[in-house]
Amino acid sequence: MTMRDVTSDGRTPAVSGFPSRRRVLRWAGGGLTLAALTAGTVGCEDDAVDVEDPGNAGGDEPGGGKEADADGNGNGQAPEPLWTKPTSAETYGDNDELVAAGGVVIASGSPLAALDAATGEQKWSLPGGAVPGAPLLLSEDTLYLASSEYDGSVIGYDPASGKETWRSRLGKEYRQPRPIAVDGEQVYVIAEILEDDGSSKTNVIAALNSSTGRVAWKEQRDVGTEQNGIHAAVRGRHLVYTDFKKNLTVRDTAGGGQVWTHKTTKTNYGFFTVHQDLVIVPQGSALQAFNLADGKEKWTLEASDGALFREPAVLEDVLYVADSVRVMRAIDPRTGKQLWKSEALADAGLQVLRQYVKAGDTLYGATDLDKQGGIIAMDASTGAVRWTFNDKTGDYHAWLVATDGKRVFALHGKKLHALPV
Repeated sequence: MTMRDVTSDGRTPAVSGFPSRRRVLRWAGGGLTLAALTAGTVGCEDDAVDVEDPGNAGGDEPGGGKEADADGNGNGQAPEPLWTKPTSAETYGDNDELVAAGGVVIASGSPLAALDAATGEQKWSLPGGAVPGAPLLLSEDTLYLASSEYDGSVIGYDPASGKETWRSRLGKEYRQPRPIAVDGEQVYVIAEILEDDGSSKTNVIAALNSSTGRVAWKEQRDVGTEQNGIHAAVRGRHLVYTDFKKNLTVRDTAGGGQVWTHKTTKTNYGFFTVHQDLVIVPQGSALQAFNLADGKEKWTLEASDGALFREPAVLEDVLYVADSVRVMRAIDPRTGKQLWKSEALADAGLQVLRQYVKAGDTLYGATDLDKQGGIIAMDASTGAVRWTFNDKTGDYHAWLVATDGKRVFALHGKKLHALPV
């Protein structure tokens, strides 16, 4: 699971220590108040699409860019979309709000709609939709969602058909359980612990058996921790997560016991990545790797010129990360050795990437809202910019990107585009 950016507004290359309004909304946890706050702020727009060059326009018809590929049209222009569709998306910029699996692509929203990856036609929908603030948590063959009925359930669906395949409930003494991570055996959730008067001052982290739905273990978290702003990942016997209080914590997946915890800096809003036995965390101008087993520092990489590292991502055993002055790096995640360094984003006047996917030899990155942002395609071996796709709508939402290996899906506000790879 990839995490979030440091400054998150993406509108200026200057160093900033403050999150954007979008990120604050996302952290707010997505309760009913948040849903009400954001309702109606974004309307469905027309389906016209403009890419970075005015001569490239895509429409609703599948196959509109069938002769294009990841290199665009050969002169730096973005490829035409294969299709563009309006969606019911209700997103706040987190990387787990757009997923592709089972031949469909799904954007968090209400209703929750799955579109055919090849054509953009709707395959199925769930009327209740996704709970705002809860991720679209995808395992190998199951999509896990917090119940939109707010009845304490966590539900698993077949992403290809939308049929319910699994259900679990933590217990009536807990409120709003939200899945945060999944492995081959368990689904991990965070939930509020209810007081007698219906209020909540503490929360619990728990593991649910992904076969039976039974509670495998549950551990009350320390007073002062929050159930909001949780970002998590699992590697072997280690569950890693961060929270709104700038804690990086590792627990044992077998019994839930805490292995170690570290504080993160004020410039880190919960993002990290994991690779093999390491967790890699941006800490201001330093990128640090810690052993999952004991929390000991394995390596540190320093940024130059006081720049702040943004969200990292490990794809095919390479760590990709940008900094606040728009320098991109590819790093060996085992050692911290730099494989390449590119200033192509800054040279082209483009914005910082905050989410990554890879298809073939191309690295695709998504930015926050900016006329010089959108989806940026880069050579994965050098960091050279190949093209930028932007729908020119001016929508205030961050861009999100996902891939099924055959197509790259770009979500911006209420519009979902499929681009060729």
